[in-house]
Amino acid sequence: MTNIRGRGQGDAPQQVWHIGDVTITKFVDCVEEHDLTHLFPKATVQALLDIPWLQPNFLTADGTGIFSYHALVVETPTRRIIVDTCWGYEKGRGPSEELAQIQSLLLEDLEAAGYPRESFDTVLCTHLHADHVGCNTMMVDGKWVPTFTNARYILNRTEFEYWKAPYDMVPDPEFIHTMEATFYDSVAPVHEAGLIDLVEGTHKICEEVTLVPTPGHSPGHVSIHIASRGEQALITGDMAHHPSQLVHTDWSLRWDFDGEQSVRTREQVFSDAADKPILVIGTHWAGVTAGHVKRDGDSYRLQCD
Repeated sequence: MTNIRGRGQGDAPQQVWHIGDVTITKFVDCVEEHDLTHLFPKATVQALLDIPWLQPNFLTADGTGIFSYHALVVETPTRRIIVDTCWGYEKGRGPSEELAQIQSLLLEDLEAAGYPRESFDTVLCTHLHADHVGCNTMMVDGKWVPTFTNARYILNRTEFEYWKAPYDMVPDPEFIHTMEATFYDSVAPVHEAGLIDLVEGTHKICEEVTLVPTPGHSPGHVSIHIASRGEQALITGDMAHHPSQLVHTDWSLRWDFDGEQSVRTREQVFSDAADKPILVIGTHWAGVTAGHVKRDGDSYRLQCD
């Protein structure tokens, strides 16, 4: 059973982190409770309850997972960036009926906090699934048009080309239908407006922000590395949906494009970050959302300061 708490209920609408000269602000769209044993076929409730540090931020007392859908605003000395734009307006999509009925207040929240949509110069999408591109566009006079009209939307070329073309490697027909609709209303209008820049491999956005390939969940998935004045952060995207995957890196999502690759990616990323002063910010991690990766025997844990 999915339980939608709604924006700000049990999860702070805004959290702020500082990485040198870079400010990262979290804007929550909604918070979801979901059965992790459905999402991760290898997971069990007991295995989740055996990880004490997951509660209360990431797991309920009965072993139900807590997910956050949020956008991150990244301000550097030269750029105002929004990372992943959640579900969007009037899109009517989601893995549950409750989520499909969510009407995003992301733009209103951004403007109220001093970030009107016209002020962004860069949109970064870790990948092109529906809950990461929804507010890329908005409905104006019966037509989907780009939301962030003064921004360049920077996308991984492999990711874009895969979802633009007919694809037959996804076994779930409902997921294919969702992705066709997502590309049509949340990606194609931006491309038609000439606002998309396609990049490949590791790509530097500005002095402080770099896209790094973390494939597996989707064909061209990227995470975002931030470095300034000797401090570092990593925005995960969906290379790790839930902090339980720190302990069980082999827990791949049911809908991963390449589950085996997603395991290799998690193992590499967490190994590289372990016991280092790198703030890891989870794109779906609820509550405190961020922490430092620590080695814990043969696996890892998240230390939330």
